[in-house]
Amino acid sequence: MLYALGIILIFLGVMLSIALHEIGHLVPAKRSGVKVTQYMVGFGPTIWSRKKGETEYGIKAIPLGGYIRMIGMFPPRASRGEDETHLQPTSTGLTRQLNEQRSPAGVETIAPEDVSRTFYKQPVRRKVLIMLGGPTMNLLIGVTLLVGSWTLYGEPAITSRVESVQACVQALNTPRHPCGPNDPKAPAAVAQIQAGDTIVAVDGQPMTDWTQIQTRIRASADIPVTLTVERAGQRLDLTATPIKNTVYKDNTSTDVVTVGFLGLTPAQELRPVPAAQIGGRLVDGLARTAQAIGNIPGKMAGVWRAAFGSGPRDAAGPIGIVGVGRIGGEITQSSGFTNGLKANFIVQILASLNLALFFFNLLPLLPLDGGHVAGALYEGVRRQIAKVRRRRDPGPVDVSRMLPLIYVVSSVLIAMSLLLLYADIVNPVRITQ
Repeated sequence: MLYALGIILIFLGVMLSIALHEIGHLVPAKRSGVKVTQYMVGFGPTIWSRKKGETEYGIKAIPLGGYIRMIGMFPPRASRGEDETHLQPTSTGLTRQLNEQRSPAGVETIAPEDVSRTFYKQPVRRKVLIMLGGPTMNLLIGVTLLVGSWTLYGEPAITSRVESVQACVQALNTPRHPCGPNDPKAPAAVAQIQAGDTIVAVDGQPMTDWTQIQTRIRASADIPVTLTVERAGQRLDLTATPIKNTVYKDNTSTDVVTVGFLGLTPAQELRPVPAAQIGGRLVDGLARTAQAIGNIPGKMAGVWRAAFGSGPRDAAGPIGIVGVGRIGGEITQSSGFTNGLKANFIVQILASLNLALFFFNLLPLLPLDGGHVAGALYEGVRRQIAKVRRRRDPGPVDVSRMLPLIYVVSSVLIAMSLLLLYADIVNPVRITQ
């Protein structure tokens, strides 16, 4: 039941993100005077719709996308036998565009008074604004969810309170095992430090941060140190001698260093992210998301091996919507998380998805939003060049001439989606064991 709840929460979050993405296109389109005939969440057969004004709003049966339909996204072409009142239809949704491009013979009839309300008649700045509206909405959703998570819930932060004390010291790169008679006792255990103690000073010097404590201990190999701890409202001075131990230099390195070691694990607690750090964290998160989008093509080979071979699934690699739903199910089902932490994980997953959609849709490839933006910008540059050269206006750019590219890009995206779907079923990414 809890597993299903996680999947449902992810599904609803994704659908809401899609609906808001299309609102990001809808609002600037209507404000620009473009006639929008449809706003749909999903694709395939319509299961519910209602017409308000000139726009039909509805939900379709297959909840894997959405679109708005604006009249006249492509200008008329003599080669297609079109005039300004008979134009090929198209929409903002990737799947919808692909289906419409496969049937180029179909046209939509536009009333003569609506010709000025077509998308292709709009100035370049309005075209860009309309097409950027969807990705911008995903960016706003992602940023809002992240900032809300950081400020209202917080992030795990290491404290100076002792979570646990190792009974013995075991060699690096050896499987963890119960302490045996030949394993040396951990200095913290010898000093009778206990879980729940809060370290407030080292050798009489006040300490308020675990990093300070760790730095002092690591620099004191074979040198006795006095730890002042708070226990049950009392302060105790305990003497411990850190032993030399080999550890990894940092969490991402394979290099090792010899440092002083006590055998303590610090506790963590949730702390709101300081307002001064939020901007930097957002910039860092956006940079890492953009890098992850750029790395997708190179990581698809690993997804293939994981799906059809025996290789492990890369937890940092691309994940499809089914995989994201399964992660949501694992989170809500896990007994190791509080309900608040589960909700926060779901919020951060949805934030990451929206940031990924933002960068993905900005790729200057048709039929993505970025492809239409690139077409509009090219149109603006071409018109400016013609103006400087005192030549006649070359008119709007017809991005439908890129039909072969649309087929190729769409086919690649569909193939990647199917591969991720299969991999998410047979060899999913797991966050719990």
